[in-house]
Amino acid sequence: MSKFLNAIALAGVMGVVGVADAGKLGLGREATTEEIAGWDIDIRPDGQGLPVGSGSVEDGEAIYAEQCASCHGDFGEGVDNWPVLAGGLGTLKSEHPVKTIGSYWPYLSTVWDYINRAMPFGYAQSLEPDEVYAITAYLLNMNDLVDYDFVLSNENFTEVRLPNEENFFVDQHPDTPTLAQKDPCMRDCKQNVEITGRARIIDVTPDAEGSSMD
Repeated sequence: MSKFLNAIALAGVMGVVGVADAGKLGLGREATTEEIAGWDIDIRPDGQGLPVGSGSVEDGEAIYAEQCASCHGDFGEGVDNWPVLAGGLGTLKSEHPVKTIGSYWPYLSTVWDYINRAMPFGYAQSLEPDEVYAITAYLLNMNDLVDYDFVLSNENFTEVRLPNEENFFVDQHPDTPTLAQKDPCMRDCKQNVEITGRARIIDVTPDAEGSSMD
């Protein structure tokens, strides 16, 4: 057998051994408990994950004016194509539904989580827990869900219910396998893909020019 064939045979044997003995690659290290906690910041509808804290509608109004209004508008109406945060009741079945905290979002935990995780735009995770509570409380007031003297805290958080919660439910249909899980089509396959819509047509992406934060 030639040296070339010997090399191929040896490589094949080593490959089989390598797969059979696959284990840790020896790269990096395991994350510490503190490091994992830094990423594990999700908030659940039952309040799990919420930090201790509180914030009033009044305080939230001041923070919103400074940190949020430049993009979302003074009254949550949305500047340019930035998301609208208030209103939209009764529009979900219309041709142009307005999906806001008051009209569409199912759980208050999603509001708190998103503000804490991603806002303000460009300065994500710069807000203290009390500030997040305050902004969340103000958005509830903006959607006429709480009074102006309301104070939101980790203790009363789960008492607040959003109007559209009951319209979100567990899908009872069987899971549809992904393309990777299905057998490839061998006959009578679809030949062409028809594009029925484009995201740019409905203008969902804010214009970069004129929408940056000062």
